[in-house]
Amino acid sequence: MLPPRDISRLLPHRYPFLLVDRVVEFEADRRIVAVKNVTLNEPHFTGHFPERPIMPGVLLCEAMAQAGGLLVQGTHRGGLSMDLQDEADELFLVLTGLDHVKFRRQVVPGDQVRLEVTLQRKHRPLWKMRGVASVDGQVVAQADLSAVEVDAEGAAGEASPPGPRPNVHPSAVVAPGAELDVGVEVGPGAWIGPRVKIGRGTRVEHHAHIDGCTTLGEDNLVFPYAIVGSVPQDKKYAGEESRLTIGSRNRIREFATLSLGTEGGGMETSVGDDNLFMNYSHVGHDCHIGSNAILVNSVALAGHIEIGDFAIVSGLAAVAQFVRVGESAFVGGGSMVVMDVPPYCMANGNRAELKGLNQVGLERRGMGPEQVRELKRAYKILFASKLRVAEAVDAVRSELAESPQAIAMAEFVASSERGVTRP
Repeated sequence: MLPPRDISRLLPHRYPFLLVDRVVEFEADRRIVAVKNVTLNEPHFTGHFPERPIMPGVLLCEAMAQAGGLLVQGTHRGGLSMDLQDEADELFLVLTGLDHVKFRRQVVPGDQVRLEVTLQRKHRPLWKMRGVASVDGQVVAQADLSAVEVDAEGAAGEASPPGPRPNVHPSAVVAPGAELDVGVEVGPGAWIGPRVKIGRGTRVEHHAHIDGCTTLGEDNLVFPYAIVGSVPQDKKYAGEESRLTIGSRNRIREFATLSLGTEGGGMETSVGDDNLFMNYSHVGHDCHIGSNAILVNSVALAGHIEIGDFAIVSGLAAVAQFVRVGESAFVGGGSMVVMDVPPYCMANGNRAELKGLNQVGLERRGMGPEQVRELKRAYKILFASKLRVAEAVDAVRSELAESPQAIAMAEFVASSERGVTRP
């Protein structure tokens, strides 16, 4: 399909390092099949077991990578047979990682190696591919390939968003497979695991630890010694591929810990945007944190907890598993919360009790006097009347139907499975 003279126009490699002889199949954005004819006169056989020549495994990986480069080029250009005169179409790809590499049998002179590479994931300028090399239908080598587009100076290529390249301190450890977007900074002694994805502008300060299937959005700040994406503190956790997903502009302070999800909780712990996790705060497995929430120093969240938008949990408070803390709720310092805290309310105490509306929080949210009056009325119906729960919820629905905040409070109470904190 594609002869050698055209391959050399698409790849920068030249003899003796051009390891693809011909392309026989090509599907843009999906797969490519190429061949490499192994001959005795290739330079590496002079010193690589001369009495028993064997093609080095590293060259098999390189051949798969070059086939992957052709797949990327063809996908980028819309086909391998396009006019290549336009320099604007040029794309330079460099290999950044090899994972799950396995060699199944030897390749010797006289073999024709079939190189099949399939596209696994594309998030330009990053490309993920899987390569399989075979001879006479038998697999000889396989590997997962990671590559990135670069320009002539080695910087991120045209397809990458504008902004500075990732800045990783030499003493930091960024495992192969980790994905760092433009503008990411990683400080001294930090650890970034192989399945971590970090969005642009995020800063990971010295000795912070990010691991697991963890994704961080843009402009987050992870302070020293924070541990993000830690293994759940749950005996039932068996190493399943669970996740931690974090939005943008969060601040994760020193020694804070955020755990991955578990199979028993939907496989994911999630965090929204613009949250503050103060020193030593802990987010257990399968928790779901909204946006603009604050966990103050040494707050402990057990597993399966929901924290609503703009909620504040004060220092040294502990929240039991499966509890919900509603939007704009406020939990006092040192509290032990064992039942759901309704939105817009304050709770405090050992076995926390409601203390009225969170009026300071409501004012900070910009709620006017009429909205506050409606919430006070809803609070009295739900928590200070002699109505049963279902009757009180129905009363709020009918009497305050025009107040979305009052209805939200009533629906929160109606949907509670663990029970609601009472005055």
